[in-house]
Amino acid sequence: MSTFQQILSDLKEAMKSRDSDKATVLRSLKTNLQEKEISMRSGSGAVELKEDEVIQVLMKAAKQRKDSLDQFEKASREDLASVERYELEIIEAYLPKMMGEDEIRSLVQSTAIKVGASAPADMGKLMGALMPQVKGKADGALVNKIVKEHLAG
Repeated sequence: MSTFQQILSDLKEAMKSRDSDKATVLRSLKTNLQEKEISMRSGSGAVELKEDEVIQVLMKAAKQRKDSLDQFEKASREDLASVERYELEIIEAYLPKMMGEDEIRSLVQSTAIKVGASAPADMGKLMGALMPQVKGKADGALVNKIVKEHLAG
């Protein structure tokens, strides 16, 4: 079952069990995915999203929740932060397991050797080689941070 189909199935279950909070989050994801499908149409009917496109939409939704969570925590709004935490937890359940920091560091080191990146000026070259390898498996901001650390010293 595709991730999109799983979200639709879980939405049905949440509605049946009257779990309105979960249903609201899943409806939001469904809407985001449908909007992506519509934006990809080229005049010739329906388009089915590929799994990696579904994951991209989910990662974007997760990033939005993380950004909001960060802002709410900085503003000491625990009431709103707890809602974002809950929504993020639901979204992350549909995402593939993300790479850990150690895995990313190892990949950065091996890729830096392959492409000959050793100075901060080589950041673009190294990120260009890394991102296709970690797409959908790691947070881009974390990868960027680790690359900067690696190239700095």
